[in-house]
Order: sequence, then structure tokens, then C-alpha cells
Amino acid sequence: MTIRTLLLDAAAQSPDSTAVRWKAADRQWHVWTFADLLARARAVSEALGALGVKPGDRVALMMENRPEWMAAYLGISSCGITAVPVDSHLHAHEVSHILRDSEAVAFVGSGRTGPLVREIMGTLKYMRHVVLADGAVAEERRESGVRLHDFDRLLAATEADSAKADSFFDRNVAAEGDVASIIYTSGTTGRSKGAMLTHGNFCAQLQALKYFTVRKDDNFLLVLPLHHAFAFTANFVVPLAAQCEISIVENLRTIPDNMRETRPTVLLAVPLLAEKMLGAIRKKLQKSAAARTLLSIGLHRVVGRKVIAGLGGRLRIIICGGAASDPDVLRAWSRFGVNTLQGYGLTETAPICALAPEDEIKFESVGKALPEHELRIAEPNEEGVGEIEVRGPSVMKGYFRNEAATAECFDGEGWFRTGDLGKMDSDGYVTITGRKKSLIVNREGKNIYPEEVEIAINACPHILESIVLGYRVPGEAKGEHVGAIVVADLDKIAEERNRNAASSSSPMSDDEVRALCISEVHEAMKQLSSYKHPRRIRVRFEPLQKTNTLKVKRYLYSLDSDEEA
Repeated sequence: MTIRTLLLDAAAQSPDSTAVRWKAADRQWHVWTFADLLARARAVSEALGALGVKPGDRVALMMENRPEWMAAYLGISSCGITAVPVDSHLHAHEVSHILRDSEAVAFVGSGRTGPLVREIMGTLKYMRHVVLADGAVAEERRESGVRLHDFDRLLAATEADSAKADSFFDRNVAAEGDVASIIYTSGTTGRSKGAMLTHGNFCAQLQALKYFTVRKDDNFLLVLPLHHAFAFTANFVVPLAAQCEISIVENLRTIPDNMRETRPTVLLAVPLLAEKMLGAIRKKLQKSAAARTLLSIGLHRVVGRKVIAGLGGRLRIIICGGAASDPDVLRAWSRFGVNTLQGYGLTETAPICALAPEDEIKFESVGKALPEHELRIAEPNEEGVGEIEVRGPSVMKGYFRNEAATAECFDGEGWFRTGDLGKMDSDGYVTITGRKKSLIVNREGKNIYPEEVEIAINACPHILESIVLGYRVPGEAKGEHVGAIVVADLDKIAEERNRNAASSSSPMSDDEVRALCISEVHEAMKQLSSYKHPRRIRVRFEPLQKTNTLKVKRYLYSLDSDEEA
């Protein structure tokens, strides 16, 4: 099984069914059927063949979520060419590293990526062709030794040949072991590595369908970026295999309107999105006396029918991934009648390696191993906590051109070391406790898991988010102290001050905000053992920098300096 065979099966069995729905510049919703998607994928393949791209070559793909991304990916990977999906929000030096490291020979991008790629073209040793959509290339030309092409004109020129029996698409057939994607990890040191994921890796992810039900009349709402492994697998490969619809949201602000317009049944979300949506719903419900009464007597499903109606009327599943979820948020959605699961995985595992079956959910856990996959806890301590390791058909082939990094993350028996810490119960359900590299070991040898402390801090009423780090005191040779960087929730503080007429004209000073947040941290720490308490606390007024899956970039922060202690 390959991604190519999934496409061919969908086009043969459901040619007239909607594959993807999106809102175009005319503000109207447009659709491609599976037959349309195949035709456009074939045209992309033919165009690449005409440019001299061969099976085994790498082609970078840098677009926002749009149907052309899907057609381009399928046209690239179906013929044994490797796609290199690139985050459209990366900076020039980051994109340059990915294109050089992957040895990409061609680049397919949206119009807005044009200035960036033209800026770095002269540094790209292997790049021969740049293809840009949205009319960004007025005429074909050569710059810095690279040929520039217009996406639409290039496909139109090869469209007739793409439909012939001896087309490039038909002559070149991807195999299960071919690398479909090289996806670059965000990295913990800022330097990304390219995980080689085969067609077999991605198709093995379809084992997840034994844990939750997908129907042909389902509609998957696409919110998360397709260059990321979670969205790609769960929001593109799965609905392609199930031959059901994908609806692309316009942007994060239009999610409520887009849900009412497209009536999705399945939502893939990072935890922060699920939490913010729930918060907005609760705020509305608090204004309704009837809703408050029904909730107070436990009739959540009755209220839930109204909630679901406001989200298009058909939402039945939310799957959270990409970061740790708050069990109370998952539980609250489920009480409203939306089956809410969370999973666990990494880019290197394509990405899902654990998921909660929809009829056996444990909200505090990320689930159990997918069928045909194995999970284990390596070298557990007295609390049963150790590094999570995974083995199975979804695990990557290795890091591209990086044998040392590949060898470091595998043991001799095929177990992949995730770098995450967790524990497993008797039913095989895994609970994540933290990252191995972020683990803090104090001078007494006690282990402190930053995530546990962060959960307590983030529950403080006037703290938006936090990061807990270890730091060393000069002169101490061993052990770390616990510190925290917390972000003040300035909007909430201002809102509360404005509600209080006596203080509305006297906003809090920076020092008063710092004192408030530090006091709340100390109060929150009363629920944790004293050795877990932060001894150094810094308060900041800007959000922490995050990856595209909203994980805090820990490597950017340090408390080793006593400044602002």
C-alpha cells in the first residue's frame, strides 16, 4: 500500500465525491472531487518529469494549506519522488538549511514564498527549478542559475500529456519502501534534522482506524498546517483512505464561521485550540440562565446539542495531538457529546504511535500503542517512569544523510528512543511525564518533571503560560535548582481592573504585576513537594516563543543568569 494507491482507489471508487472544499478569493466555497484531485496530481507529475526531475530526487513544497498543496504533494510522491514539506512561516536561513540539507532539486511554492526563495537561491547548490503559484512569475526566466516557472502555466502545458497512457505518472510508480516525505523536525537545539518517512510508514498509520470510526460521509476540518506530520497523516492521508471530505478553514479567526458553513464531523486540533474553543463556548453558556441550570444538574448532553448546533451540527470527534492536553478539557468536550481523544507521537513515527480507542478513553493518558506497534518504558525508576520507546511499521527509515543522529536514536533491536518520559499502566496506557532532556535533577538527586510544575503554575488566575527550567548556581559543581519564567495575563488583569470602578483609572504598574504573579506561583506550589518549588521566578509580559505546533521553544530560554531573579 502506498499514498499513490490510496489516491487511485479513491478516484476509481468515489470519482464524483468531494475530496477537498476551500473558500477562494471570490469568497465562495469551491470543491475538487477525487477525480479532479487525481487529474491535477497527474499534471504535477508530468510537469516535474518535463523539468527533468527523476524518482529518488527531492522536491520542496512550501505553501499554505490549499488544494494545490495536496495536488502537488500527490504528484510528487506518487512517482517515487520525495517531497520535502516546508513550513511557510520559517525564516530564510531556516528554509535555506532545509533545502540545502535535503539536496532539493526543485521547489514548488505559493506566490508569497517567492521573495524568500529568490533571496536564498544563490546558496542552493542542487536547486535547478523554482515553480511559483499565484502569478508570481510573469515569464519563465533564469536567476542565479535557477529556472523560474509559473505553476499554472507549467501544468497547463503538460496537462494533455499527463492524461496519456505513457505519462510520467504511469511510467513511474512509487513503492511501499520509497521515501514519501522528508519532514524536518523543529529540533531542541534549533538545528533541524530530516526524518525520512516512507509510503509504508504513513500507510501503517491507518491502523489508527481500528481505534475510532471514520465514515465516507465524514468531513474533516483542516486547521493545522499540512507540512506538519500530525495534520498530514490524520487530516490528509486518513480522509484520503476513507474517501471522505476535507474542508480547509480560511484562518484561525474564521474557524467558528467556517464550521457553521462546512458542517464538519471530525476536528484535528492542538490542545490550545480545543481549550480556546471550549472557553468561548463556556463564556456564552454563562450568559444563559437555562444553560447554567441544566449544567448544574448534570444535563451536559442536552446543552451539548445546542453547542454542537453552533459548530455546524455534525461534530462528533475531536482528536488532540502535537502537545500535552488538559484532561479536564477533553472530559468537558466529551460531556457535551463530542468524543474527544488524544494521541501521542513524533515526526519520526509518522507521527502517531499511541491513541485512545474511542470507547475506552482514559483522559489522563495519551492512549495505548496502535495495532501492530509496540511501546515500552525503558529503565523505569521506582515510580515507573522511564523513556518511552516505540517499535513498529510507522517508525521512520532514519535521518536523511545523518547516520550518527540515526544511530543515536535507535537501539540494536529497532526500538526508537523518543526522548519523552512516561509511565505505563497494566492496560498498556501511557501517561507522559516530561521530556528526558528537560528533566531537572537537583543536588539531592531528586527528579523534577517541569511539566508537572508548569501545570500547577498555569492554573494561576493571572498567569497565561509558563516554562520551568533548571539552573545552576556559580560554584556548585552538581545538581540544579528549579526556576520558572511566567507570562502575566495582562488582558485578564486589565479586564478585572476595569470591572472594579474604584481602580479603573489606576492600572497596575509593572512591579505590581510581577508581585501578583510571583505571589500566585508561591500559593500554587503549596500543592507540590517543596523540592519542586521554583527558587527563581521571572515574570515577562510577552508570550513565549513556540513551534508551529505551539510547543514552547525551551532551548531559547535560560535562568542561569541571576538577572531579574
